[in-house]
Amino acid sequence: MSKDFLVEIGTEELPPKVLRQLSETVASGITQRLKEQQLGFNQMTAFAAPRRLAVLIKDLDEQTPDQDIVSWGPPLKVAFDADGQPTKAAEAFARKNGLEVAVLAELVENDGQQDKLCVRQSISGSNTEALLGEVINQSLAALPIPKPMRWGRSRQEFVRPVQWAVVLFGNETVAIDILGVTSGNHSRGHRFHSTGDIQITSPASYRDTLLDAFVMVDFAERRELIRQGVMAAAKTANGQAVIDESLLEEVTSLNEWPVPLMGRFEEHFLEVPAEALVSSMAQHQKYFHVVDANNKLLPLFITVANIASADPQQVINGNERVIRPRLADAAFFYNTDLKTTLDARRETLRKIVFQSKLGTVYDKTARVSELAKILAPFVGADVTAAGRAGELSKSDLVSEMVGEFDDLQGVMGRYYALNDGEDPAVADALLEQYLPRFAGDAIPASATGAALALADRLDTLVGIFSIGQQPSGSRDPFALRRASLGILRIIIERNIDIDLKVAIAAAAQQLALTEVLDGNLEQVLTYVTERLKSWYRDENITPEVFASVAAMELSNPLDINARVKAVDEFSRAVEAVALASANKRVLNILAKQGETKVEAKVDSTLFEDPAEIQLAAEIERLRLLIAPLVEERNYMGVLAALATLREPVDTFFDGVLVMADNPEVRANRLALLHSLRQLFLNVADISHLVVTK
Repeated sequence: MSKDFLVEIGTEELPPKVLRQLSETVASGITQRLKEQQLGFNQMTAFAAPRRLAVLIKDLDEQTPDQDIVSWGPPLKVAFDADGQPTKAAEAFARKNGLEVAVLAELVENDGQQDKLCVRQSISGSNTEALLGEVINQSLAALPIPKPMRWGRSRQEFVRPVQWAVVLFGNETVAIDILGVTSGNHSRGHRFHSTGDIQITSPASYRDTLLDAFVMVDFAERRELIRQGVMAAAKTANGQAVIDESLLEEVTSLNEWPVPLMGRFEEHFLEVPAEALVSSMAQHQKYFHVVDANNKLLPLFITVANIASADPQQVINGNERVIRPRLADAAFFYNTDLKTTLDARRETLRKIVFQSKLGTVYDKTARVSELAKILAPFVGADVTAAGRAGELSKSDLVSEMVGEFDDLQGVMGRYYALNDGEDPAVADALLEQYLPRFAGDAIPASATGAALALADRLDTLVGIFSIGQQPSGSRDPFALRRASLGILRIIIERNIDIDLKVAIAAAAQQLALTEVLDGNLEQVLTYVTERLKSWYRDENITPEVFASVAAMELSNPLDINARVKAVDEFSRAVEAVALASANKRVLNILAKQGETKVEAKVDSTLFEDPAEIQLAAEIERLRLLIAPLVEERNYMGVLAALATLREPVDTFFDGVLVMADNPEVRANRLALLHSLRQLFLNVADISHLVVTK
């Protein structure tokens, strides 16, 4: 038998940025603990609204399964002495299982090897209702809440004060003490549209009952309603709403009865850069902005009210009054900033410490400028423009606008550089230096931007590693993991042919340190290239493919990428398994002999078997064939050519004894295998493609 189960935790307004995460964590905690109790159910639905977290479970078993428990005790010869009297071991077994010692002689069974004491017990399943309190409270206690709150005189802690709780099992109310509140079957509706408590008569009626009380408790349904409503509102003005997903998530978490409304602001505010207006509307007021068909910002905004007002225009007017001073502040910041050039602002950076051992932010811009000039030829950028971009790269950080809206760093730098009459390439680079900001983000579109982005990240990486402050565990205060992935993406996606050893050494030369830890510089290379492993994993390239290239210990990301893509394609060829296994076999044979001791030169006069003659001829033919392909980094072509070795290699191993009795013949055959291995090492160590069992 089964019943539906509902739990709702009613609170004061929950933090909007983590509402959905809280909901999912509570739901997974409850379902996990029900499974631990071996309770079956059909479907789980999580609900989340600003003042409540709820979980509905369909067809939950009414009791846990009956259990047959077998307890094995000591062997018969240990349980009883020579006179047949129970030993201390037998007495301990009796106490443990609540038995009289006198009955032990009747509890002897064979476990398949010997006779032992054995107790068999049948335990009836527990009533599910009796377990719900433990399941719910343990799930709530396990929530990762960084700053829990206390309220009233209670010692209870939760993310926000708990006001009510609902627990239903079937149509029956289950009274449980949850964070200082006794659960019942009464919930609460919308703060303004609903008055008094509302009764939940059954778990299945929960969603609809709350809808009648003006609470849309389904998060996904609410989010989609907001999305469609915002888009529809924009269309009424022949515009298009720009919906940022993180803002949509937050607005969904703020409203339980969302009503999108469109307002206006004065057109003269459009003289301020659009990014600043958008940031002000989104950050301060949680408004969506509207653009025209040319993606130009319109003097419109869309707010989402948490109430269906009888007079919507009054709500719109109120929002228009609120946004006006916000935009006026943005205009003031912008106009104030225009009065001071980025070059003049750079001096202020002397007062801001980047890192105590690495100097000020001004010092960083000086290093980045020199490094950008060194990197410029590699990326095809103008050296002068790259150097100038490095000098001005952080000047906008001390502007009024970025001080108010930190997400506009680089964005405002570009506007201010153009206003100052700087080269447009320099201005664009100031914006692009922060790209990519996250996984899937765009990389710098310009060569100057790429040079600056690489220089900035390399300076931070090398600097932090040089002073021994590299990331450890989850601690990464300078976001070096993200910086490393950014470097790799820029180099590979822009086809920049540069050796990371060269770039890292150039960055180290700019550091004005009395002592640079050379060993740590080597760690920089390892740290950066190791990020490729996760990157390729996201591209569905197997760890074995990456390991085969990583074994080469290369330091040119563009070259590494070409090899990985070639090996990935080769790994799907029919010849791949056989040749990878052969390479593994060759590696093992050479390793036993000490590969450094193997003669590299093959003497054809020592050949005795046609198979080794054929293999040697193929190796020499392919050595000449692939040489220009390797030079061109046409690794796919190299591996396609080497795939023809499958038959001669198989024939060799089937018919030739490598470890011949004649030491000269043996050494010559080892040399032949060494030359075979060297052919493949032109691309990768494909022995890694053999998955270890």
